[in-house]
Amino acid sequence: MEYEFRHDPISGQAKALFSLEQQMIGPWLETEVGGNAEMLSALLIAIEKIERKHQHEITVTGSEYSVTLTDQDAFIQPNTNLNGTEDLPEELAVQELHIDSETVSACGLDDFRQILLSWAKFTKN
Repeated sequence: MEYEFRHDPISGQAKALFSLEQQMIGPWLETEVGGNAEMLSALLIAIEKIERKHQHEITVTGSEYSVTLTDQDAFIQPNTNLNGTEDLPEELAVQELHIDSETVSACGLDDFRQILLSWAKFTKN
């Protein structure tokens, strides 16, 4: 999986860029996780619960995106997929991502944990 973290030269905000197959992970990280150490911690704890078989599946619904964790994968989708609305959140439309209302980005659970840890290090959380 290819990705890169950068700081926006104008705003200084952390940006996450992912390959086409996982492109939704970037805006999800920026929007739902950002610099929120509590969210990062909660997601890492959720991964641990899944791995220890305390729970089979965990879904964390954010303001614009949701992530579902299973014993194998992490799935990220815009909440429009969950509530049946047609319009994409403004941030998705502005970023000109090539997605439709049925798009889901997925990656393996181990890769997802590494992304979270790398993001935490990059944003210093």
